[in-house]
Amino acid sequence: MKLRPTARFSTKCLHAGQEPDPSTGAIVTPIYQTSTYVQEALGKHKGYEYARTQNPTRAALEGNIAAIESAQAAFAFASGMAAIGAVTSILKAGDHVVVSDNVYGGTFRLFELILTRYQLSFTYVDTGDLAATDKAFTPATKLLYVETPSNPVMRLTDLAEAAALAHRHKAKLAVDNTFASPVLQRPIESGADLVLHSTTKYLNGHSDSVGGVVAAAHDEDVEWLRFVQNAAGAILGPMDAWLVLRGTKTLPIRMAQHSANGLALAEFLHAHPRVARVLYPGLPDHPQHALARRQMPNGFGGMLTFDMGSFEAARRVLNRCRLMALAESLGGVETLISHPASMTHASVPAERRAAIGLTDGMVRISAGIEDIEDLREDLGQALG
Repeated sequence: MKLRPTARFSTKCLHAGQEPDPSTGAIVTPIYQTSTYVQEALGKHKGYEYARTQNPTRAALEGNIAAIESAQAAFAFASGMAAIGAVTSILKAGDHVVVSDNVYGGTFRLFELILTRYQLSFTYVDTGDLAATDKAFTPATKLLYVETPSNPVMRLTDLAEAAALAHRHKAKLAVDNTFASPVLQRPIESGADLVLHSTTKYLNGHSDSVGGVVAAAHDEDVEWLRFVQNAAGAILGPMDAWLVLRGTKTLPIRMAQHSANGLALAEFLHAHPRVARVLYPGLPDHPQHALARRQMPNGFGGMLTFDMGSFEAARRVLNRCRLMALAESLGGVETLISHPASMTHASVPAERRAAIGLTDGMVRISAGIEDIEDLREDLGQALG
């Protein structure tokens, strides 16, 4: 079962990084639930010494993600936030980072409340506006950190242009690709240096694992991330690695259904008289729809946001949904619905939420893979 170099994307999702178990022929990578490995003699081992440093299940997942993100290597961490922390460990005191102004609330919290204590500085800008992004760079800027589509305002950044801009300033481009997944966009192919995922979301896809991963395009970052993963120790455990490997096998067909349901729900909400606004890159009236069609040719994803105009109206919808589960997180096979201002972005100050257009009336949906008629019916009765 050797994977050919010319293998296409769906085949890579199923097979990259994995071979049948040599001792039994098992087609599914085993869960190597071990803390250490017996050595044949002093200094002679089989490539594995200690499970923080190496684990065969984790190695299989890392090989899989590297292949589907077109990276040199990938490194799996205990959470998406741990993955972001590993990327920022590339920086040194005094360095500056330009960041998409509408990043996940946990990312903002890490940057502003923790990393600023270590003399790192951050400037937040609409990275969809390349001129404004260019102006945000300083001689100390070492990283451009982008979410696209952004959470939850669904703004897009032109990845090829962002990569070119960062590199002109001698900086790296890191992209949080969690919302899109590698099915819909592969940032390294557009020039990004580093790609991050919360594996908790679409890569796992079943709401039963927490993790993160960083994929790197260049040798210097590969070596540093390998060192940091071992030295800091925030590794993904073998059971979680196995669960994400199970998830990537069905990633292409799941994302097709997520995208189909996401578009259908966006169109339904767009036509509903009680909905003030719908944010979804697949709708023709999205201000960056043309970029979405070019940059996300395989679909627009399952994430969408709509504005009910007020907190009370949003709360009524959230509390009346029966099939859609009111819960944090996203990317699972079941549809989740949430209130960003009080849930995922509660750590972002109200004035900053207002500045980026994140209102108290916004509701975010992670469209699952249920029958679309059931989802429409549930949303319809919740809207009244």
